[in-house]
Amino acid sequence: MASNWSLTLTVQSSTPADTKALADALTTDEIVFWTTSRDSFHFTLREQKSKDLRAMWNTRMRGIIAVDSLLSSLSMESEGSSTNTQ
Repeated sequence: MASNWSLTLTVQSSTPADTKALADALTTDEIVFWTTSRDSFHFTLREQKSKDLRAMWNTRMRGIIAVDSLLSSLSMESEGSSTNTQ
């Protein structure tokens, strides 16, 4: 069955560890391909119908957004609060 629709996403986060975490979030869904410098990766979605491609895109992006949000929250916690509670 030929794929009539495809979409490729390249991902690079603010740190190599965060980029790896984003790639790990896709482990069960996609094969990711790392650049030789290992500072970014990409994956390609292929579907026969555009509506199926859109659905797959939405699913992958929700996973990436969830991991990115978690990483941001953890980063803010590690920086500590600037509010004086005393």
